[in-house]
Amino acid sequence: MAKKSEKVESTQDKEVFRRKHRQSFNLNDLEMKALQKYCKKYKVKNKAKFMREAVMTVILKKFDEDYPTLF
Repeated sequence: MAKKSEKVESTQDKEVFRRKHRQSFNLNDLEMKALQKYCKKYKVKNKAKFMREAVMTVILKKFDEDYPTLF
């Protein structure tokens, strides 16, 4: 029985993390060249994952910097 409830929870968890909101942006020639050079140098196989992680890293860092402090 416990396994069935775990399976339901994991299905619900997966739905929360499902990527369904498409975002796109354009790069100029120099930016694209830099991205391709970086990916080749550091053997990045999944550019979408790399760019998603890069954007989220910047966002989370900014949230951390803006966090209110008492002192």
